[in-house]
Amino acid sequence: MKKLGVAILGLGVVGSGTYKILTENKEYFKVKEGLDITVESVLEINKARIEALGIEKSKVAKNIEEVVSNRNVDVVVEVMGGVTFAKDFVLSALSSGKTVVTSNKELVAKYWPELEQTAKKKNVGFFYEASSVGGVPVIRTLIESMQGNHITSISGIINGTTNYILTQMTDNGWSYEDALKEAQKLGFAEANPTADVEGFDATYKISILSSLAFNKKISIENIYREGITNLKEKDIKFAKKLGYVIKILGIGKDTKNGIEVRVHPTLVKNDSALANVKGSFNAVKIEGDSVGEITLTGRGAGSMPTASAVVSDVIFAGKHSEFYYQPFNVEKQKPVKYVKDFTSKYFVRLESKLNNSEVNKLEKIFGKKIVINKIVKEESEKLDIVILTELASEKQMLKALDKIKALKDLTVENLIRVED
Repeated sequence: MKKLGVAILGLGVVGSGTYKILTENKEYFKVKEGLDITVESVLEINKARIEALGIEKSKVAKNIEEVVSNRNVDVVVEVMGGVTFAKDFVLSALSSGKTVVTSNKELVAKYWPELEQTAKKKNVGFFYEASSVGGVPVIRTLIESMQGNHITSISGIINGTTNYILTQMTDNGWSYEDALKEAQKLGFAEANPTADVEGFDATYKISILSSLAFNKKISIENIYREGITNLKEKDIKFAKKLGYVIKILGIGKDTKNGIEVRVHPTLVKNDSALANVKGSFNAVKIEGDSVGEITLTGRGAGSMPTASAVVSDVIFAGKHSEFYYQPFNVEKQKPVKYVKDFTSKYFVRLESKLNNSEVNKLEKIFGKKIVINKIVKEESEKLDIVILTELASEKQMLKALDKIKALKDLTVENLIRVED
C-alpha cells in the first residue's frame, strides 16, 4: 500500500476540517483508495488550534523550512489564506519537490502561472479544486469531463456567504446587517466580510473558472465587480413583485466579440433553478457546444465542504504519478479581447416627489435604444418607481442614468442587471 505524507499550513476553518477528515477517515482511505495517508507536519502559530485537534508536539513545525525539508512529507496543503506568506510558502514547497494542494482562490487567481510553472519544472502537482465553489467539483469537471466541448459560458452562484445573506433577506425579511451577523456566527462569513460582500471572493473564483473554461488566463483586473452592500429591502421587494429573486452571480461568456466576465447582483426569475439555490449552497451552470447545459450544485461555504475538496485533491495527487498542467502558455498567450460594453436587461429603482412631472420624461430619456418592459410605481413618503428594461448595452444605460440624475427631485437609488 502506498504511503502518503501530508503537511498542513494553517489550522483555521478549512485547515482544521482537512485535518479531521484525513485523520478520522484514515482506515477508510486505506480500503477505498489504497492510500495510507498520514499528517506528518502542521504549521500553525495558534497553540489553541493545535491543542483542540490533539496534534502531537513532534508534528508541529516551527517554520516552513522544517516542513519542506521533512522527507516524510509528499503533499503540502496550503489553507492559510491571503497571499503574502502563502505565496512564499507554496513556492518553497514546490521548489523543494513537494506537490501542493491549496484552497486559496486569491493566490491562484493572482499568481497561477508562476506557481504552476514552478510545479512543472519540478515535476510535481499543483491542485486547487477547493479554491472555487467549496465542495462542488467544478474544476475537475472542467478539466476532466468537458474535453469534448467548446465551452461558451460558465456562470452561477459562487459565493456561499452572500447567497446565505440574500436568502435570509429574501425569504425571512431580515436586514442586511442581521443576515451578515448570523452568517458570521455560523462561520460562513469572516469577521471582516469585505472579500465576500464586495464581490472580491467571487471575482477570484470566476477568474479561475473562466480561465479553465475558455483556455485563456483571465485577469482579475478585467472583471467587472460589484458587491451586495448597496442592496436595500426595497430592491428585494420590487424584484419579488416583478417575479424575480436577487442573487450575486459570477458570469463568464466566450462571445464572438470577445470574453465577457463580470460579478454583480442580478435578478433571476423566481421559477429558475438558480432562484431556488438557497443558504450557503452554490450552483454553477456550464454550457458546452456538445453537451449543452449542465449544472453542479452543492455547499459553497463552511469548514467541511471546502475541506472535502482539499482532501479529494490530496487523494488524486497520491494516486497519480503524472500531473496535469494548463495547456495555455501565459507568456505566449495573445492579448485577450475583453467585452466591456456588454448587453443586459436592467432593473432601475428611482425615487421622486409625489406627482413629479419629470417622471414623464423617463421614456424620452431612454429613447428608442432602451425599451421599457414594465414600470411599477408605489407611493409612500416618496414615489418609488421601478423600471424593467429589455436588452440594452451597458454604456447606453449608464448614459441614460446620467441624464436622469440631472433631473430635479428625481434620484437613482439602484441599478441591477437582469439575467433571464
